[in-house]
Amino acid sequence: MKKILLLGSGELGKEFVIAAKRLGQYVVACDAYAGAPAMQVADECEVFPMLDGEKLEAAVRKHRPDIIVPEIEAIRTERLYEFEKEGIQVTPSARAVNYTMNRKAIRDLAAKELGLKTAKYFYAKTFEELKEAAETLGYPCIVKPLMSSSGKGQSLVKSADDLEHAWEYGLHGSRGDIQELIVEEFIHFDCEITLLTVTQKNGPTLFCPPIGHVQKGGDYRESFQPAHIAPEHLAEAQQMAEKVTKALTGAGIWGVEFFLSHENGVYFSELSPRPHDTGMVTLANTQNFNEFELHLRAMLGLPIPCIKQLRAGASAVILSPIASQEPPHYRGMERTCEEDVDVRIFGKPTTRVNRRMGVVLVSGPTDAPLDELRDKAKRIASYVEVY
Repeated sequence: MKKILLLGSGELGKEFVIAAKRLGQYVVACDAYAGAPAMQVADECEVFPMLDGEKLEAAVRKHRPDIIVPEIEAIRTERLYEFEKEGIQVTPSARAVNYTMNRKAIRDLAAKELGLKTAKYFYAKTFEELKEAAETLGYPCIVKPLMSSSGKGQSLVKSADDLEHAWEYGLHGSRGDIQELIVEEFIHFDCEITLLTVTQKNGPTLFCPPIGHVQKGGDYRESFQPAHIAPEHLAEAQQMAEKVTKALTGAGIWGVEFFLSHENGVYFSELSPRPHDTGMVTLANTQNFNEFELHLRAMLGLPIPCIKQLRAGASAVILSPIASQEPPHYRGMERTCEEDVDVRIFGKPTTRVNRRMGVVLVSGPTDAPLDELRDKAKRIASYVEVY
């Protein structure tokens, strides 16, 4: 048995803890607020802001974990190097977590060091730099914080009139203490995919069947697997994913995102060194192991002989229309039981507008029409009302 310190305890962390407990591991779940989803199923919990390096170190000294598993970006990640040097395993590695905690490090690694194809981009520490970058790239362009999650602070800038809002919104949506934005060329893509990539301690890099997804405001709304893409585009994405994960080092699952264009091929977009929100579709038993089981097995050094596609699947999120500090209630759950679907309520103790509160999972035979599965997932999700 290993003792695992989980940094971040949202819905992805909750599913990871469930996977860990099924294999007999001991988990301490940490987050900045009490009652977070993963805390509800973990052995112990700690509440502290993980951008506070002293409190992070105090938690490590108190619990003396064998493995540290970051689930969020907003962590004082430079401390992870120290823990790794002391013999504590960081998943996938301290290098991976540090490089991917902000878009600047990972984008420069991908584009400048590894030569992967990405959108053209600039950085902006001031409004004047933002304006200059947008004029150089042309409109429309994308403005994002260097460190954020779930699309917070991201804007589509259609003209110079949108720049002031994009600047304020980007800084407001930034996590941590990095006050800098990235300005990206707008890619005219046909679709987006997440390629879940598994690196092993003693085995080859493996790939899950590609996951298509739809975002709104930079945040995941639905995903489906397997996404239908050209074989040559899939091969190109796999080569890119293997190259960047190898450079970052470590064992675990990675959510590698790509834009696909029929005319221009594959563009590397972003990477997360942990289970990905769009990968929740794997909870619909689309694979022989879901993404959380794969992450756990890779970090424990358990061999993963293969990843098999078992069924086609789709997921759609349940959003909150309200903001409240009171525990949420749910209406319409009985309607979801009338059909062959799975509903997961995350157990978040409070709500805010458009916060993800649950997910609907639908699956069918591997040759089932994905459009039908996607429509069914969205329809069932619409039955559930958060109040």
